[in-house]
Amino acid sequence: MTEEYVLRCVLMLCCALLSANASNWLYLAKLSSVGSIRDEETCERLRGLIQRQVQICKRSVEVMDAVRRGAQLAIDECQFQFRNRRWNCSTLETMPVFGKVVTQGTREAAFVYAISAASVAFAVTRACSSGELEKCGCDHNVHGVSPEGFQWSGCSDNIAYGVAFSQSFVDVRERSKGQSSSRALMNLHNNEAGRKAILSHMRVECKCHGVSGSCEVKTCWKAMPPFRKVGNVIKEKFDGATEVEQRKVGTTKVLVPRNSQFKPHTDEDLVYLDPSPDFCDYDPRTPGMLGTVGRQCNRTSKAIDGCELMCCGRGFQTQEVEVVDRCSCKFHWCCYVKCKQCRKMVEMHTCR
Repeated sequence: MTEEYVLRCVLMLCCALLSANASNWLYLAKLSSVGSIRDEETCERLRGLIQRQVQICKRSVEVMDAVRRGAQLAIDECQFQFRNRRWNCSTLETMPVFGKVVTQGTREAAFVYAISAASVAFAVTRACSSGELEKCGCDHNVHGVSPEGFQWSGCSDNIAYGVAFSQSFVDVRERSKGQSSSRALMNLHNNEAGRKAILSHMRVECKCHGVSGSCEVKTCWKAMPPFRKVGNVIKEKFDGATEVEQRKVGTTKVLVPRNSQFKPHTDEDLVYLDPSPDFCDYDPRTPGMLGTVGRQCNRTSKAIDGCELMCCGRGFQTQEVEVVDRCSCKFHWCCYVKCKQCRKMVEMHTCR
């Protein structure tokens, strides 16, 4: 074993670790102690950023509050989409926020990277449209009269700026010199797939003008879909994700389906390198692997949220708990709704 070979292996391991921890910036969502990010000194104190992200922060300080909102948006959407799965996007108070689950090249990591890249693009674009940022505003490239005959007006979402910022900030670790490992390629592909989930679902919103809303004149603008829609799209891509491996085509390293009988993935599909663990048991050696003991399950469901699958065959226990709901709500003029509190006993099933 030559010294050159050992050095090459060390470099490859370092590249893989860099790519595996490329989501550390999501720790921004945990920095409640940091107020608004308004100056360059704050950028130096933000945990989870690599040096090049710190430099981007200093150049674009006004955008960083939107990036932090994007980090929280990604975590919230992940927890919603995976609420009924064994791994439910539970977060830690350390980095990476999802634990070692995202350091492996699984389909769960693919989802996290896609939703994170999409959330930054979404949050920054929303900040542009709301007038929060001096560097960008509405998309003024959308103007004139459309082929359908309506007038482009209003504030079209400047998704181009949001996507460009997401690419520069989120992808920076993988785009560092020499980052051509299979994990780096996987992350970059899934980042872009997440952003495309927004781009491919941009919609036209319109407002009618005329006597009694007759719509004699209609002005329209381009708007992003709700982020829940983006999350739904990426979750569907997660369910149909393609297992891939790295191959060299000419001088270029690319990802191709591990099973040659599968059709090639598209730019909008998610890809992964490694099979997922079963997430059944708590593993103290793997932060973020919390297991399913104590998780609620659905006794009548045959899906992954059902007690049989959620509890990994360990069985479940049932107890009656009191639930307090709002009921008998009435509208009072003017203008509030008053409700009673109703108590009822329901069965709750939890995994052993």
